[in-house]
Amino acid sequence: MAKTTPRFLTAELGVEHLLKQVPPLHFTGTSKAEWQAWRKAFRRKLITDLGPKPEAIPLDVEVLERTEMDGYVREKIIFNPDPFSSIPAYVLSPEGAGPNNRCPAVLCAHGHGIGKDPLAGIGEDYQKQFAVKLARQGFVTITPDWRTFGERKDRDEWVRRPGRDGCNVAYMAYGYFGYQLLQLHICDAQRCLDYLQSRPDVNGSQLGCMGCSFGGTMTTYVSALDRRIKAAVIVCYLSTLTDALNDRGRGNTCGSQFMFGLRGHGDISDVAGLIAPRPCMAQIASDDNCFIAADAKNAFNHLEQIYAAADRPENLELDYFEGGHEVDVEPGLAFLKKHLM
Repeated sequence: MAKTTPRFLTAELGVEHLLKQVPPLHFTGTSKAEWQAWRKAFRRKLITDLGPKPEAIPLDVEVLERTEMDGYVREKIIFNPDPFSSIPAYVLSPEGAGPNNRCPAVLCAHGHGIGKDPLAGIGEDYQKQFAVKLARQGFVTITPDWRTFGERKDRDEWVRRPGRDGCNVAYMAYGYFGYQLLQLHICDAQRCLDYLQSRPDVNGSQLGCMGCSFGGTMTTYVSALDRRIKAAVIVCYLSTLTDALNDRGRGNTCGSQFMFGLRGHGDISDVAGLIAPRPCMAQIASDDNCFIAADAKNAFNHLEQIYAAADRPENLELDYFEGGHEVDVEPGLAFLKKHLM
């Protein structure tokens, strides 16, 4: 008798099998009591799976540059969030901001790419300089480089490029010491929020977060886990892990965005659901070839269910726009102004 070939010869086929399992904490409730119980249980699992945080050290911020721009001041700063890292960032402050005119502030999260510069008006890309546009609308903004990007990009000799993604290498390297890269990103973001709250020109009770692609990943996780964020705009990221890991060869994940154990408990929309009942906008692009519109809408429908159970359906907005993998700037700005000003 001829031998049959075992089905699970590859990781891809094994993942296909695992995706058929229903995560036990994927939200299915309808009542506020069910939402409250789910939120507590899922948040606890998420925090556990993110693993340890590095020691936070006192902020010692150095201003490297200060430039008067059209309608705002751009400062370049650097500080250490923990004993083994440094964060360079741009801070944009509107004209007239100060102790007697404290402004709302937004953490602007760059995507997987060249880092903070285009957001702060140094170059152009799919993010359309939205940190600059926020500053001109009266927000203080901070735009840090995430680890492995911008000025925190590692040497090619260490990463062994071409052919390897620096964030994949960093994920594994930090893992030897017990750290997950996504947790380190989140901790960096939280130190940026600490810094914003220390500034005399910032209203520390009115903080928001906005980002596209990997910046959407950061917006989702930071806003889910840090309740100082009062309004979030998730751009071209909301999706499902089924789509990210499906059999069409997408493999849409990387070391920076990888959340250990997530599909064992829930999905991306569950993480976004931890933002509820606070205001959240999801932007979905019709022709996004990275986070596909049909899949993103499925994730949004689930997020709607969570906000309905939390009894705040009005705090969730969908901006479905004609375009590609990019920021739809004006609706995002309007949403943040509505909820933070």
